[in-house]
Amino acid sequence: MSDAPRRRSTKQRAAIVRALTDATGFRSAQELFDQLRAHGEQVGLTTVYRTLQSLADEGEVDVLVTDGGEAIYRRCETDAHHHHLVCRECGHSVEIESEAVERWAAVTAADHGFSQVTHTAEVYGVCTGCREPRV
Repeated sequence: MSDAPRRRSTKQRAAIVRALTDATGFRSAQELFDQLRAHGEQVGLTTVYRTLQSLADEGEVDVLVTDGGEAIYRRCETDAHHHHLVCRECGHSVEIESEAVERWAAVTAADHGFSQVTHTAEVYGVCTGCREPRV
């Protein structure tokens, strides 16, 4: 039997997971809260924050911190270690793997005597959809 605490499945938690699954990119807690309320879900902002933190702790969502210091969340598409390309305009994101980043992190850590290294690497830009002129 696992020592991990059992998470109670609630209607609110299920709604938050659905909203994350339906999202095409990273979303803030406030954006998810607004989306849920617009769809008639009875969920509080505090519940959204707590659920997102719980999902992040469980490895179910990816979390990035924006330049402004706001945490944004996205449902993981893979259990494997990965990085992200993120559009600064619309939040669209793509999960990427990079052996070059992994090698660089390992070599740099070893060169400085570090072990048990973890890292994140996110690449920000503007996606094709946001670059194309709008008619």
